[in-house]
Parts: sequence; structure tokens; C-alpha cells
Amino acid sequence: MGGSPEKGNGMHQEWTQDRDGTAQAIAERFVRARQDATSLSAYPGPMPPDLATAYQVQDHAIALVSDKLVGWKVGLIAPGLREQYGIDRLAGPIFARNLRKAPDGDVIDVPLFKGGFAAVEAEFVYRLGEDAPEGKEEWSDDEALALVDSLHVGIELAGSPFAEINDHGPAVTASDFGNNAGMLLGPSIASWRARGDNTLRAETYVDEKLVGSGTGANIPGGPVAALRFLLTHCAKRNRPLKAGDLVTTGAATGIHEIRAGQTARVEFGSDGTIKCRAVDARKTAGVAAA
Repeated sequence: MGGSPEKGNGMHQEWTQDRDGTAQAIAERFVRARQDATSLSAYPGPMPPDLATAYQVQDHAIALVSDKLVGWKVGLIAPGLREQYGIDRLAGPIFARNLRKAPDGDVIDVPLFKGGFAAVEAEFVYRLGEDAPEGKEEWSDDEALALVDSLHVGIELAGSPFAEINDHGPAVTASDFGNNAGMLLGPSIASWRARGDNTLRAETYVDEKLVGSGTGANIPGGPVAALRFLLTHCAKRNRPLKAGDLVTTGAATGIHEIRAGQTARVEFGSDGTIKCRAVDARKTAGVAAA
């Protein structure tokens, strides 16, 4: 999930003055840590009190990254926090440098932040074939799916330099790119429009041990609910989705933490298999990379 129950932090009062400057400073710390492939022992500033503030931090961070935005991750907010935050999902950007194509069966090295947070998540990923119209904030399932060109299997690489990124509620999670460190994009799913969500199957293994299984039906509302959320969310942020954008839809088998040296494999039945090996991230001029 994109945000688990909150721990108290007692720092929200620090947002009362120069909120934009504070958001900028936090964004700079997160982006620098990602570029330097280093961890953060504490949240780099006052924790955002709400999602609006979190996305203010995220917008500053996006502007600091010298890389193309190629898609978005969508994660669930913990059920016990959805009423407080007024929504059930959050979003974070995916950058070109952190998008890797994963031919069926090949082992792909994936970077993680030593001392930070890292996990793999089995995903069903939409690729858009058309631009979303600017300003359109209300979407039906049929309208959302009409924009889609293909559905793929994939792995989201959840990751942050801050090890407690998921421990302080969804605003903290959203502020650092929604706890996203990249994506492995696997094969497209044949005849996906004719299939039920419960036929989209996934099993996740870490070091050859089964750690989770599920289907597209495990995602509340199905994968299309995540797409509808993101279309609305991005329209409100004046970032309408574009043709070619990729959209992860939620962890179909759960969030599975991983350490450097471990391997992970997600089997999607006849739709493909994706394999990866976790390695320590290295310093880069853009974002942390293998």
C-alpha cells in the first residue's frame, strides 16, 4: 500500500510559514539522496500534514529531476486512513531512466538505496494510446479504458532513501515520488479487454520462496479504478496523461521487501514471467540507477 498507519511526528506546525520554500527544501533533500544513492536516517524536514502539501513537495522534486516522466504509479492508502485523507489512492511519477523493459524470463538488475526502503510489487500496467483531454476530471470505466492501447504485466520497484517512507501515513509516502524507484515492463497481455480481472493472475517469489499471490480482482475496483483515479488526479494537477504514458494499478500480490543480493520473480501464468536481482544503487546525474 502507499501509506500505512501514521506515527506521530509533532512537526506539522513548522509548515505555518513559507510553505513553498519548505516544500522545495524537502524536495531538494530527497532528490539529492536519490542522485547520490544514499539513505536518509530521518524525514528531511517537517512531515507534510496532508496530501496537498505532499504533492507540492512532489511537484518540486519532479522539476528537479533531469529526466523524462514516462508514467505514474498508483498505490492504495491504508483503509484506516482513507476517511482522514479523503481518498483511497496516491500517485507518484516514473522516470525514463528507471523504466526497464523485461523480456520474458531475463534477469534484470534493479537498484535499491542501501539503508532505505525497497520492495517489489506485481503489477498490471496500462499503456495509453491517446492523450487525456485537459481539464476532464470525471471519468467512467468505459471512458478511461477507451484511452488505453495495451495492458502489460510488470513489477513496480518501490523504493525511497528514507527507510520509514511507509510508516508515517500517505502524505509522507506521496512526498517522495510515492515511494517509487522504477518499473520493469513486461509483455502485453493478449485479448485483455475480453478477460475478467480474476483471470489476471500473479505469484511473487523472493529467493525462490512464494511470498504472495493474487489477481487483478485483488485491486479494489479492479485495475481500471486505479486508472480512473489517476486521470482525475493528474487533471487536477494540470498534468493530464499523454499517449504512451504507463500507469501501474496496484500491488496485486502485496508489497514484498527485498535486499541487495536477493532475487525476485513474478509469474503471471501464460501472460509472462519477470525476474530481477536487487543491487546497490550507484550515484547518477539524474536518478539512482543500477
